Amino acid sequence: MGTDMSDTAQMFVLQCCSFKALSRVAKKPGRLALLTLSTWLSMQEASAAELNHHRHARPASKVVQHAAPPLKGNTPAVVPVHHDVESRATESMVVHKGIASATGVTNTTPGGGLMPPQTVAKSRSGITRDFIAKQSPTANPVSMVASLPGVVYSSNDPLGTNDDQQGLSVRGLDQTEIGYLYEGIPTAAPVYLLPYTSSTADNENIQSITLTQGSPDITSPLYNAVGGELTESLRDPSHKFGGLANFSYGSFSLRREFIRVDTGDIGHTGIRGFLSFSARTADEWRGVGQTRRYHVDGKFVKEWGEGNKASFVLSYNDPLQYYLRAPTKTQWGQYGVNFNYADKYKKGSSDYYKLQENLHRTLILGAPVNLNLGHGLSLNTTPYFTYATGYDNGGTTLSRTGSYYGNQPAGILQNTGTDSGSSFSAISIDKYNLYYSGLNTTLSWAKGNNTLAVGYWYSYFDQSEPSLYEALGPDGQVSSMYGQWAVRTQNGSLLSQYDIHLIQQTNSLFINDTYKALNDRLTLTAGFKETMVTRKVTQNIPGTNYQNGQSDAAPLPQVAISYKITPHDQIYINGTTSFRLPASIMSYVDRYSVSTGAQTRSHTVNPKAEYAIGEEIGYRHTGLVSVALALFNYNFTNRQINTTTYASGTPVTESINGGGQTARGAQIEMGLRPWHHFSPYVSAQYLHATTDNNLQVGNDYVRSAGKIAVKSPKVTVAVGLSYDDGSIFGAFNMNYISKQYSTFMNDESIPSFETFNLNFGYRFNSYMYLKHPQIQLNLMNIGNNGFLSGVSGLSTNAKSTKGVYGTTIAGSSPTYFVGGGFAGVLSFTTGF
Repeated sequence: MGTDMSDTAQMFVLQCCSFKALSRVAKKPGRLALLTLSTWLSMQEASAAELNHHRHARPASKVVQHAAPPLKGNTPAVVPVHHDVESRATESMVVHKGIASATGVTNTTPGGGLMPPQTVAKSRSGITRDFIAKQSPTANPVSMVASLPGVVYSSNDPLGTNDDQQGLSVRGLDQTEIGYLYEGIPTAAPVYLLPYTSSTADNENIQSITLTQGSPDITSPLYNAVGGELTESLRDPSHKFGGLANFSYGSFSLRREFIRVDTGDIGHTGIRGFLSFSARTADEWRGVGQTRRYHVDGKFVKEWGEGNKASFVLSYNDPLQYYLRAPTKTQWGQYGVNFNYADKYKKGSSDYYKLQENLHRTLILGAPVNLNLGHGLSLNTTPYFTYATGYDNGGTTLSRTGSYYGNQPAGILQNTGTDSGSSFSAISIDKYNLYYSGLNTTLSWAKGNNTLAVGYWYSYFDQSEPSLYEALGPDGQVSSMYGQWAVRTQNGSLLSQYDIHLIQQTNSLFINDTYKALNDRLTLTAGFKETMVTRKVTQNIPGTNYQNGQSDAAPLPQVAISYKITPHDQIYINGTTSFRLPASIMSYVDRYSVSTGAQTRSHTVNPKAEYAIGEEIGYRHTGLVSVALALFNYNFTNRQINTTTYASGTPVTESINGGGQTARGAQIEMGLRPWHHFSPYVSAQYLHATTDNNLQVGNDYVRSAGKIAVKSPKVTVAVGLSYDDGSIFGAFNMNYISKQYSTFMNDESIPSFETFNLNFGYRFNSYMYLKHPQIQLNLMNIGNNGFLSGVSGLSTNAKSTKGVYGTTIAGSSPTYFVGGGFAGVLSFTTGF
């Protein structure tokens, strides 16, 4: 698709004219750099559009829309281009023809699907089908947003299948501080707040994912989103009967099958829907063990009148996998990727890989409803219900006569197997059952230039989490991963380190008002939200505090102002607030060692909630070249930071109060609309985050004030290049993450690293019942054979240090995620 000599000459003349125009603008007194930038970008678009106009466009005098919408089939996308922003803003239309594909790719989103247009007055990025469909079918949503500004993704396997051991942070705030919505449903468990994104939808069913860096929308049913909001949207069912099938094979014995069937419009009911099923098996990329996942998605929709829509959404997920061992720096240096749990069982050993099995089975149900009540009134309501059950297990060794139940001797243990020694190997079982339901409702009234919204969100959460032990068979086998034949104390009680029951209720009231002026160029928004959270916790273990809890409320105001300089250029400023409680059930209970009876953790009474105040100022340009810039500042009190510790070999989540923190930075994002089938993309962020005070360790304090905050790399960069001519397609993505500290004293860190991913494929013509069949190859982590990708377990200090009061504070070693090695996935996909 080369450019001929006449086109080249025309381009040169247009570029020269634009340089002269730019120099005239620069000489005018009072011109802002922002206006100069927007003028220059618009002139560049006009230059390219002028040539395309002669070759492709038909003349027009009326703007139809400002951005290319998602397309179906070969429907053309009409995009206006301004030839002279400063004077008469003469407009013409450039026709961008969307491609036809079975996977939903249209090749119309800037940056190869990485930069859909945004208008909200805060930093917001996203990905569309143009990007999602070209990723490995095994990738989870967290791994797919890795290229967006401010995102640090800490992988733990190259296929993206293990989302129980991965890290995500945005602007230095980890995944428990990022709200996760799926079709408007909050799907992260309300206490642990881990997203478990593979529990929601298969990649083939995801229409878009949006990341808001900073505070969430005031109407969102979230109370933990101090670091932003991740929103996942399902595709709507087709109006015609059909479906999609995908078969994937790859590294580590990967095998995956997916099928989806659309009902089309069902008679004259106005209802349409789809159901899909997928099955996946693969070996762990290091060590041994096979993982598997069964998954079901469904969505049914009914639309009527103008602006009325009711949906029903369901997702069922059944995964089984094994924990991968997280090394310290010393262990990584000695063993590298070979540091893992043992392949074979040895008598008396507790590090056998089959003891590290975990399961997180979930069912998500939701029924979003949007109603147009007339007279400017509209009602949006989303009832939802989620149930989850599973276990997180690990290996341990128990004394037959010297074990403790809480702070009391357990006596001679029962159900200890056939081993007659003084101690025996056992599996430590952390099983759980939890469900949470809720209702989020917003009533809006639009009158003239003003829109007023009021709403209420209620959520109920119930979790039971006992720990159990079960003796191993002579070859390391486990009779029941749920502890059906659990070890008992001499008096018949179940031997347990903790037996926790938690109930949480959340009530949230909000009001938001938006006013538009100057022909909708100026938008003023102000809102207020009051969120009240109540937790009641019981711990049914001898010697422990039986009942604990907490009630907290937080006022959460937000203000935002945006102004459209031109139809393609926008500036905005906002001020936001957010909060969250500790993201760990373990913060509220006592724990005693099973082997010694010594207390290993004391319950926290009324732990302080994290509270954040943030400010942003930003600029956007949308067009042939789209640009988004933002400067941000955050101040935190009682910064809650999650870390992983171990209780009798079982990994548990703990919450550390990191005190005050300040974070300042800048981010940029640039993407090109498809031009000669190419769509480049680049994003970058600079972050300076510091701990503001010394942290308490025992009866002393480490000198952490002024240190760089943990998990907060200064520089992140992502570069992408996509090509798609309708038949041949491919993309390259590179991510760079600078050094990250793993201790509050900054005495240990992981080095910077880069990841490289490549995909390419070919779409065939439709044949008989096969619609747009295609073959696709994804190559992940090219050139990498394992690296430290993130921090799993934090430490205040890795080396011994003198405290503020002169005490010697011993160091402890952090643990790390190991980024996956190279992997490839070959996929065959077709519509029908």
